[in-house]
Amino acid sequence: MTQFPFHNRLRRLAWAVGAVIVASPAVPVRAADFAEGDAAAIPPSSNFDNGRFGGIRQRLADWNVMVGVGAIFGPKFEGSDEMEVMPVPMISATIGRVNIDPLGISVDLLDTNGFKLAAKGGYEFGRDEDDSDHLKGLGDIDGGAVLGAKLSYEWGPMELYASVDKSIGGSDGLLGTVGANVSHHYDRFIFSAGASATFADDNHMESYFGVTAAQSARSGLREYEASAGLKRFDLEASITYMASEHWVVRGQAGVGFLTGDAKDSPIVQDDLQPSAMLIVGYKF
Repeated sequence: MTQFPFHNRLRRLAWAVGAVIVASPAVPVRAADFAEGDAAAIPPSSNFDNGRFGGIRQRLADWNVMVGVGAIFGPKFEGSDEMEVMPVPMISATIGRVNIDPLGISVDLLDTNGFKLAAKGGYEFGRDEDDSDHLKGLGDIDGGAVLGAKLSYEWGPMELYASVDKSIGGSDGLLGTVGANVSHHYDRFIFSAGASATFADDNHMESYFGVTAAQSARSGLREYEASAGLKRFDLEASITYMASEHWVVRGQAGVGFLTGDAKDSPIVQDDLQPSAMLIVGYKF
């Protein structure tokens, strides 16, 4: 399960890759998350022309392709007190060791005895001052590529993980996340919950939460220097319902708590960052 805040960077990422997200932590719905045994327990649909489309469908099934659509409710930007609802498309797939989801692409490098190490890549879309009146005068934060890695350990229904992400361009920031997730299967339902903490370096904090003298003069916000440290805590819970062999419905709610220099920034209007998501997906 991947944690990500529901702010502008995630909104644009979701649209750019035809996927869902989110800025408090959104967890993408992945077809590979559902065991073959669970899917087999659901009666298959007979309304399908296997003669014409069976080969294509089998390939999509082999790749664990899932497509869907839904909506996200969350802050306009990280630290905003304004909320909005956003329609979001979704797509995910697993091709061998390569995983594609709303957050980008990852490659499994190691998977043994419960431990998994993955390299990942994505894109940070930055922030536009036009996203909110409160950001006027702060200027835009450019986007940039993101490279990172994630180490996780699965222990029964629990997953412990640590990840690091480095932006190349844009903020040139470094983010580190540690967290834990737990899930439980019951009949056609999957119940999940998770908690995480996110750390950021000086570059990220200054870009998103600092206010320079020039920015202060243009925006009216006081000057502020944001230093590296713990940026936020996140809690979330979700329920996934496997309605049929292929149709999946997922609902999720979460809350983020900005802390440290992020919480004290004049850019932040509310350090409490709630979010919610509803997705309907089709698993091939």
